[in-house]
Amino acid sequence: MTSTATTAPLPPGVARLLRPYAGGFAVVIVLQVIGAVAGLAPLLAVVELGRTLLAPAPADDGHVRDVVIAGAAGLLVRLLFTAASSGVGHLLDTRVQLSLRRQLAARLGRVPIGRLARRRSGELAKLVGEDVSAVHPLIAHTPGQLVSAFVVPLVSLGYLLTVDWRLTLITLIPVLLAVALVPLMMTPARLREQNEFDAALGRISASVVEFVQGIAVVKAFGGSERAHGAFRTAVGDFTRSFYRMVRGLSGVAAGMQVALSPPFVLLAVLVGGAYRITGGGLAPADLLPFLLLGLGLTAPVAALGHGFDDLQTARRAVGRIRDVLAEPSLPEPVRPVAPEGHRVELRDVRFGYFGSFGSFGYEDGAAGREVLRGIDLLLEPGTITAVVGPSGSGKSTLVQLLPRFYDPTHGSVLLGGVDLRDVGSQELYRRVSFVFQDVRLLRASVADNIALAVPHADRDAVVRAARRASIHDRILELPRGYDSVIGEDARLSGGEAQRVSIARALLADTPVLVLDEATAFADPQTEQAVSEALAQTREKRTTLVIAHRLETIADADTVVMLRDGEIVERGTTTELLARNGAFAEFWKIHAGAGAGAGASAGASASAVEGEEAR
Repeated sequence: MTSTATTAPLPPGVARLLRPYAGGFAVVIVLQVIGAVAGLAPLLAVVELGRTLLAPAPADDGHVRDVVIAGAAGLLVRLLFTAASSGVGHLLDTRVQLSLRRQLAARLGRVPIGRLARRRSGELAKLVGEDVSAVHPLIAHTPGQLVSAFVVPLVSLGYLLTVDWRLTLITLIPVLLAVALVPLMMTPARLREQNEFDAALGRISASVVEFVQGIAVVKAFGGSERAHGAFRTAVGDFTRSFYRMVRGLSGVAAGMQVALSPPFVLLAVLVGGAYRITGGGLAPADLLPFLLLGLGLTAPVAALGHGFDDLQTARRAVGRIRDVLAEPSLPEPVRPVAPEGHRVELRDVRFGYFGSFGSFGYEDGAAGREVLRGIDLLLEPGTITAVVGPSGSGKSTLVQLLPRFYDPTHGSVLLGGVDLRDVGSQELYRRVSFVFQDVRLLRASVADNIALAVPHADRDAVVRAARRASIHDRILELPRGYDSVIGEDARLSGGEAQRVSIARALLADTPVLVLDEATAFADPQTEQAVSEALAQTREKRTTLVIAHRLETIADADTVVMLRDGEIVERGTTTELLARNGAFAEFWKIHAGAGAGAGASAGASASAVEGEEAR
């Protein structure tokens, strides 16, 4: 077996993420430098006018006019170039955010699907949505702020040093005080508080998504207090973490704000200037540039300080984005092998959930637990194999090995005599399709959802698949029929969404079909119609089914009973019931549990309104 995992050689830093946009950043910086330097022209013009008008000799009208024109021209240049820099920066930010979302979508699309299935959707939504948006200040504002923070003070200092270097040092005191406070905002304690704040914010997003997705079940079974309790706990944690972060930063932030405030700067300049003037070291007219440019020294630094929180948020968001972009992709074979036929075989398969995914851990109790142990199973073409067992027995994990949502930690899964790890993913998904109980439809037309695996399929083929899945009549009731968009003018129940998913699988017509409770929310008539549709092509397909209804697996060629990750019984339904063993005992208990009511509530809870393509 020869395969390789596509991985990022190391987590990309900010510079590596933004390297493709170096040209755009250069344009932003050049425009901002010109605008920042030109912005000093009005101040210098005022200084020159003050000196001219305060001089004992009569003012030269031509000189005054030239100074005013120069100041006005500088102001115009500043406005034009600063606006251009901001516009280019925001366009660049749009490109970067689009690129990051595409990179994340591509990476998440290549990460083993089983790992994503165990992630909280709220955390992933925050990553792709809020975290990418949080990069905005870093792209659109920081370059300009940094340029202003360095260029304006440097040019101003150069000019002021030519006037009086001693008073220049006094004018720098507020800036030095503010800069001295910056390290206090980056102590380990402050960084820990900021990380706790981010984690608490992520828990709020996850709890909101989980509550909304399960609101129907909450109402049906009266668990609103418990559900609201989880949200209140998340909000309480967020409030406490936010209070700790603000309490730790407020004193430092207040000190910086006072140091950079115009009154404090003017006070420092006036005290120092008065001392120099009374000592005879400075002419009164020369105090004017310090009063004007002194404020210019602190304003850019103050603006950078006000954006410090946004920059810290962006830094942490980039860190989480880096972690995901560095995640290993599903290992692809170096030399793919095409399967011969569609016979499926599991040889001594063992599987456990180990490791973690970026900053998202496995669900409680999943990590480090082996859920399949020594599974040997043969699925012949033209047969239906049903897997049954109590919750937690490993059924869903077993069927997720066939579409390679996971790779076994020991043993192998073979298709047509070839280990799935030696089959290219595109070839695999041309041969294996799947329908699961938890259906997610894209925010696209119903026709596009059905034709997802066969995008070139014509409308007649889509309609035939919908008819066979018993969803055609319901689609015609939608405002625009097959052109209705899921989540906009199409609202489907859980059972209807399942039938759309079944139609998708029927249209794909792959030789291997995996069904995980695919008709759990369907009424008996619909389930019978779907079963008949699947039976029409049974002779050319290998089918693996998870089901809890005896009627669903009555026609299965082989029924496999799982318990604690091991096969305890196998045979036909009739044989297993006749043995009066584990399968018969399980079925008696399950039949008396009133599963129908639970399925009905589940259908309401799983109503699909459509999701964005990921």
